[in-house]
Amino acid sequence: MTQERLWQVLDASWGDPRTLSALLCSSVAAVVLLKWLERRQIQQKMQEARRARDLALERMEKAARRFKQENPGTQTTQILSLTMVELVEKLKDGSLSPESILYTYMGKALEVTREVNCVTDFIHGCEDQLQKLKNQKEKGLLYGIPVSIKEHIDCKGHVSSGGMVKFLGQVKEEDSVIVQVLKYQGAIPFVRTNIPQTMINYDCSNLIFGQTLNPLNHQKSPGGSSGGEGALIAGGGSILGIGSDVAGSIRLPSSFCGLCGLKPTGNRISKLGVVSPIVGMESVAPALGPMARDVDSLALCMKALLCEEMFRLDPTVPPVPFNEEVYTSSKPLRIGYYEGDGYFQPSPSMKRAVQEMRKLLQDAGHTLVPFVPPKIDYMVDELFTRGIFSDGGVHLVDCFKGDLVDPNLKSQFNTYRLPALVKRIFAIILKPIYPRIARDLSALCGVGSAKNLWDQHGAVEAYRTEFIVKWRKLRLDVILCPALGPAFNHGYAGKLFAATSYTNLYNVLDFPAGVVPVSTVTRADEEELKHYRGHYGDPWDKRLKEAVEGAVGLPVAVQCVALPWQEELCLRFMKEVEMLAHSVKRNV
Repeated sequence: MTQERLWQVLDASWGDPRTLSALLCSSVAAVVLLKWLERRQIQQKMQEARRARDLALERMEKAARRFKQENPGTQTTQILSLTMVELVEKLKDGSLSPESILYTYMGKALEVTREVNCVTDFIHGCEDQLQKLKNQKEKGLLYGIPVSIKEHIDCKGHVSSGGMVKFLGQVKEEDSVIVQVLKYQGAIPFVRTNIPQTMINYDCSNLIFGQTLNPLNHQKSPGGSSGGEGALIAGGGSILGIGSDVAGSIRLPSSFCGLCGLKPTGNRISKLGVVSPIVGMESVAPALGPMARDVDSLALCMKALLCEEMFRLDPTVPPVPFNEEVYTSSKPLRIGYYEGDGYFQPSPSMKRAVQEMRKLLQDAGHTLVPFVPPKIDYMVDELFTRGIFSDGGVHLVDCFKGDLVDPNLKSQFNTYRLPALVKRIFAIILKPIYPRIARDLSALCGVGSAKNLWDQHGAVEAYRTEFIVKWRKLRLDVILCPALGPAFNHGYAGKLFAATSYTNLYNVLDFPAGVVPVSTVTRADEEELKHYRGHYGDPWDKRLKEAVEGAVGLPVAVQCVALPWQEELCLRFMKEVEMLAHSVKRNV
């Protein structure tokens, strides 16, 4: 009898002591029984979490329905059509109330999550916060704006699971710093959104809350790991969201869902109060940042967050307020650009988006300068992959003790759990045939010693210096480059983690980088994709082609990059790109 068959028998006979005692007579069966009991406990914890989610959404639905019944004249369509900046103005002048906006977005978020499964929890304290706001004399910069929060960012009275069973049941006693600052500025965090298991994946699925779909096309992934945010905002259920990014986790769902997203410099925004399976990893810089429908919303959010309250709550954050003058400048820019990074050949729409935006920027009076990122293979393999898995993946694999592996993560997990010796042997075997995959396997072995870890950190610093020297030599202000896309078909992100090369570069460098949608996939792009071969002709190239197939009409984005601590310049560049893209749409 196979283990799976035995589990089925146990499931069927649960509660029958005679069957269980008979099975215990066999030592092999006893081992399987213990595993089955552990599995059952895990499943029960997940079921409890799902029940808690369902109850929270029921509570949310009752609140939204009650408000609608008591206020039948609320202009929900108008509220949902306004930009965040317009909402802020109407809240300030009193023409719209915080109640009307909060309950309208609660209703819309429920509608969106029924369609794409993106909300994991209702932040029930939002109604109490709403009442407190009404009694406050001073109105913050985000007064009355409802905000969605990625699930692993702590909210008082709620669990931050990271999509993992080990964190279930750990109710947080206080808000993360970023949530505290949002509230200080008058924003109302109202829902929490789905993430992939461990968040070391750019799909959006876990065994607790299930798979989130892309609202633009249900056959596509919303991206990740801030995929619940991407899906909710793109579906119209939130106007501002907070995500996190360690390899592209803000920028990829923004690209896949047609949104604007900013990954700031790692320590520009406080990360205190965030659950992570790779705590202690210092080689690659994670960051928290905003996601929204337009760049002005991102800028307003950053302006609100970079305040004295954040600097007081987290003294490790540099006390540098938002520089409005830089953001609103109209000075022509000197822009470096590249159409491909040399590690993964860009999809036809990715390349076209950069080409078209380069011309638009040039015609608008900016100077465009070709730029080639140095040693990209070395960066991806030795700095990013060996850096983020410097422990050989041990911390990540340990997180799965007492947990089950989501099918979308199995390809990654099965590779990470291999002993280092096996990875090295496979790397040697594959090197003549698939050199890129062989280098990746070697890098997944980690660094091996404290000395090597120091050397690895030194190598990151040296690469950053080399990159900045090249940047300065060309006298660049910013860089324009591709954002991975269009949205992947389901099941591919976990098999193409290295395809984050376009975004993870700027986590290694710790540069601010944002994504702006500029076009949509055309039939010509889809036709050209048929001839896609990639740089290596290996299984990864084949998968990338399959991953982006069938995307006609879906958004295509570009990535905008600035030097460290220059978020305002990055946003200013993003705004320029956004305006030029909109001008093209208006003229079509």
